[in-house]
Amino acid sequence: MGENPEMRVVVVSNFAWSLTTFRGDLIKQMVAGGHDVHVVAPDFENDPELGDKLRNWSVTPHTIAMSRAGLTPIQDLKLLFGLYCLFREVRADHVFGYTSKPVIFGTLAGRLAGVSKRFVMINGLGYAFTGKPKGKRRFVRWLLIVLYWIALKNADGVFFQNPDDSEDLRRLRVLGPRTRTILVNGSGVNTSDYPQQPIPSGPISFLLIARLIADKGIREYLAAARAIGRKFPDVRFHLVGDYDPNPSAITPDEIKKWSQLGNICFHGHLNNVRDVLKNCSVYVLPSYYREGTPRSILEALSTGRPVITTDAPGCRETVQDGINGFLIPARDAAALAAAMENFIDNPALVVSMGQKSREMALNKYDVKKVNAVMLDAMDL
Repeated sequence: MGENPEMRVVVVSNFAWSLTTFRGDLIKQMVAGGHDVHVVAPDFENDPELGDKLRNWSVTPHTIAMSRAGLTPIQDLKLLFGLYCLFREVRADHVFGYTSKPVIFGTLAGRLAGVSKRFVMINGLGYAFTGKPKGKRRFVRWLLIVLYWIALKNADGVFFQNPDDSEDLRRLRVLGPRTRTILVNGSGVNTSDYPQQPIPSGPISFLLIARLIADKGIREYLAAARAIGRKFPDVRFHLVGDYDPNPSAITPDEIKKWSQLGNICFHGHLNNVRDVLKNCSVYVLPSYYREGTPRSILEALSTGRPVITTDAPGCRETVQDGINGFLIPARDAAALAAAMENFIDNPALVVSMGQKSREMALNKYDVKKVNAVMLDAMDL
């Protein structure tokens, strides 16, 4: 344990599976440091294997009711009270929350329960901060600004995955002049779990992995696929993702229509994306959603794939334009198609840029380096 005594740490998430998928390495390093780690999220009862996996790591899982989408005053007050009771029950010393509701209500509950250290991570500002908000989105944005202002002034530290988010929240006066902010390189990627893979032979193929919402650039990707298909009928465009209740969701009928073009391969949701990454030539994420740092890009970098993504918050940090891929303007299907053609016309770029991506994953985004910064900041 070194200089740090054992602490009781509670990690709060709005998705149970993300605790092992996105935070597994961080949680295991907390346990290895001698700390008593608890995790809390909805839906553990629907995935007993996940609970068993965490218990095998010497982590204690707790289920709590939490509506992930929207702001529901009665349910959110119940969430606040439930977290308060849990923190008191386990006598938590540290609380770490990520995604909006755990950030807001986890921090407030931690303050009320007397938890001595309260840290949060902003994983991107999300739907409400994408584009120029109108109508309901504008109201949700205003309400989130107020709630973040209340919560973050009670946080001992706020982790950001890109500089744009911290600058925007400071400009909106959500962050006070004394709020401690720590910039980290996304969630990191386990470069051993995602080893470098050789580029497959045959015609070049492209891959996009994302929730099926318009803000992820799905329609621009499909439009570029249609344009490329007219000139290069052998090129394939793979799409992996699940349907989503988000207001900008892509519908099943829309996907079915696009799939009829013949060069688009829709895989639906996949629990393991290593094979599709291994079998693609170039990874694409034309997102204009307010990302933190997209996990799928980090996995593609580690696999050794060049990346085409937008010059937008959270995405632009992952690509050195012309070195390990290309940055394109958001909402620009023509620019995306042109970037794709660069690889089709110059296939050697796939190999050379893919190697640069792997080097970036090792040097900048390795999960051990990211977690070391976070654990040090949290005094764990």
